[in-house]
Amino acid sequence: MKKFKILSGILILLALTGCSSTEKYQKQEQINKLTQNGMVFYWNGGDLKKAEKEFFKGITLKGKFDVVENSFKEASLLDPERLDLRFGIASSQIIQNKTEDALNTYSEIIRMYPESFEANMLLAGYNRALGNIDKYDTIIKNIKEKSPEEVNEFIKRFERTDKTMETKFMTEAYKIENPNNVIVTLGYALGKGGVMEKPLIKRLEQTLKLAKLNPEMPIIVTGGVQQGGVTEGYVMKKWLVEKGINADRIYIEDLAKDTVGNALYSVKILKELKAKNITIISSATHMRRAISVFKEMSVTEGLELDNITNLVYFDYNNMDEAYQIPQKEKLVIYRDMMRASGIWAYPGIQM
Repeated sequence: MKKFKILSGILILLALTGCSSTEKYQKQEQINKLTQNGMVFYWNGGDLKKAEKEFFKGITLKGKFDVVENSFKEASLLDPERLDLRFGIASSQIIQNKTEDALNTYSEIIRMYPESFEANMLLAGYNRALGNIDKYDTIIKNIKEKSPEEVNEFIKRFERTDKTMETKFMTEAYKIENPNNVIVTLGYALGKGGVMEKPLIKRLEQTLKLAKLNPEMPIIVTGGVQQGGVTEGYVMKKWLVEKGINADRIYIEDLAKDTVGNALYSVKILKELKAKNITIISSATHMRRAISVFKEMSVTEGLELDNITNLVYFDYNNMDEAYQIPQKEKLVIYRDMMRASGIWAYPGIQM
């Protein structure tokens, strides 16, 4: 009888253990489905009504980034201890301009894990971008005691980013005197069937003018989002070659899905080209962010650049408007700068 009781106890324990393991597996599967659904919407959008029905009963979704935020919220409810899911919530809130919500989410992470370097730097950076310098100073002081070298490195990044806000836009092509200079033209989402939209054509027209004035200079065309079976990089090179630019001068980067990716993969090519200076071509509304991201990605990837110049397709109404930087732009610049500095927006999923 005693042996039977012991055996019964073991079987019950094994059954409970098996049940717990199954529950953990099912929970993890649901978390994976939610986060994957969120990232699909992040990149491609989708059917909001279908998402409401399948994942978010009782929640009215207002756009694709709302789906991303709620995907990570639902996943976080299943495993409240996972900080990566909370970082995903905060990143989604920043994209939607839900600034206070995002700051509260980062503060929540810090309450759970006070020594989280990433959460402290993000909270500090966004407060700096918002002009909340007292809060910024307090956060920096607290985390600096634990990670002085890393914090000092980020202070330099913040200072460089603020300096980038002062960028003056070059609207006319010019002769470039900087040695070992490479032209980098940033892509723009293609229309259906792989058709180039106006902003991309205008960027390429500026590239063509600059390339003709600097006939020996290499060119990188960067953009990997596909439409109609072609990437931005592919159609950009094709357009330039058709306009008379030697194909051997043009290097395609067609892995990137956004500005941070543009910088990451372009920097790898720039290192091969032994570039010391670069000239970025993009829309004026995009240029400050592009320069900041390329600067910080170069530091992160160990590429020593002497100078970054620019040439823009001017898409503001006038110069006065161009140099008034709205809060939303500052936040997005800081967000992508910190991604380029090694702090992932969606840890383990997307830089």
